[in-house]
Amino acid sequence: MKNNQIKHRYTPEKIEEMQPNEIFVFGSNLSGHHAGGAARIAEQKFGAVWGQGVGLQGQSYGIPTMQGGVDTIKPYVDEFIAFAKAHPEYIFLVTRIGCGIAGFKDEEIAPLFVDALSVANIVLPKTFLDSY
Repeated sequence: MKNNQIKHRYTPEKIEEMQPNEIFVFGSNLSGHHAGGAARIAEQKFGAVWGQGVGLQGQSYGIPTMQGGVDTIKPYVDEFIAFAKAHPEYIFLVTRIGCGIAGFKDEEIAPLFVDALSVANIVLPKTFLDSY
């Protein structure tokens, strides 16, 4: 898929497989204990590393969501967006980070990704986009 077409799609609700240039973006915890939710899928299928809670890991990218309020997640989202901008060779499929085990609502997390809307290689969940 060409980068200029990416904004016309959403992250699938369930990701079973990906293209070699796609990265599974999941909510993590700082200790990198990928025991449940999307983090477990990231470890089982997409190369997330036990003990690494942040950043690129195999064909996945962890964003910590379990350490406090939404304000504690924002710096990690900003770091992710900068990383995605620096790596246009990848397409980042953002899951509903923070909206499962961490207990946040889409409306709370979606605003953290507003700067991602202009980044061609970041694909967001429909529920985030519906929150704008």
